[in-house]
Amino acid sequence: MTGRFAPTPSGRMHMGNAYAMLAAWLSARARHERILLRIEDIDAPRAVPDADRWIMDDLAWLGLDWDGEPVYQSQRLDLYEEVFARLRDMPAGPLYPCFCSRAEIRAASAPQEGDRFIVYPGACRRLGRSDPDGVARRLTDGARHSWRFAVPPAGAPDGLVSFTDRVYGPRRFDLGADLGDVVMRRSDGLFAYQFVVTVDDLLMGVDDIVRGRDLLRSTALQEHVRALLLDMGLANRNRPAARPAYAHLPLLDDAAGVRLAKREHAPDLGALRAQGVRPEQIIGYCAWALGLTDHPRAMEAADALALFSWDAVRAHVDATDARSDADGTGGRVGDDDRSDGRADVRVPDDLPSLLLRL
Repeated sequence: MTGRFAPTPSGRMHMGNAYAMLAAWLSARARHERILLRIEDIDAPRAVPDADRWIMDDLAWLGLDWDGEPVYQSQRLDLYEEVFARLRDMPAGPLYPCFCSRAEIRAASAPQEGDRFIVYPGACRRLGRSDPDGVARRLTDGARHSWRFAVPPAGAPDGLVSFTDRVYGPRRFDLGADLGDVVMRRSDGLFAYQFVVTVDDLLMGVDDIVRGRDLLRSTALQEHVRALLLDMGLANRNRPAARPAYAHLPLLDDAAGVRLAKREHAPDLGALRAQGVRPEQIIGYCAWALGLTDHPRAMEAADALALFSWDAVRAHVDATDARSDADGTGGRVGDDDRSDGRADVRVPDDLPSLLLRL
């Protein structure tokens, strides 16, 4: 099996990134397998100069190595163009142009389960069926548009996607009801995350995918797109990456219960390093957050590796859920999935002080 680090170079890594990277590294190295580094810089406006160098420096500082040279999505644009063109030009294919603005989509949609995930109402999909000549004219006239991937309608058997997660167990999603038609190419011409990550994981042979639980719902879509790409002959269906193993992690939240994120100014590793925090303290805290130890204590990545198993991580999540049920603190809905956040870890405001005491 082959794992991957897949950071976005939009800034310095924070504790949530380090936690997910450690889990991905442990998953691969526990089997003595490869782990690749893919810099997901497809969204050029968000990319910060030198952020890729900071990420690699922080990974090396933490003792999390990778195999081979880093792969940059920005250097694979010709590949994405080729695959996209094949999808777009398929007879009765899954891609269609969408002329809707974000405001129009929000006005016609309701967020799912209070988590801000908006299912596209399908206006331009219907327009393509009712007025294909009008759509063609708008494209010829240069009307601004994105490209969406048409999923089966809600309740359709071929739109029901199931997979077993190594942390959250069996999962089942209805693409039409839970995700809707997702953008694969933005109106500014940039390829969307859902498209490039599916292409990359397939063609890079990645079959060990570790990431946050906020991407559980996206996994169902990526499985569906992946199957279509295999049917197109993009890769050999018998290769190991035909069906990856997934592990979605509880999130690291701030003291208010908001997921740690660069846009929320989460403490980054550069700031922690400047305050004297050592890599062993960060590794130890992240290992504790994964459920590998009963309390945070400083350790090297190799020490965490000796303690690691997905059974231990899942047992920790199950035990945390059970405690939350017992004390009535469970049930918070996650940002972009259908799992609650009972097993999420609240990172205290005085995190640097806590780490320095380990």
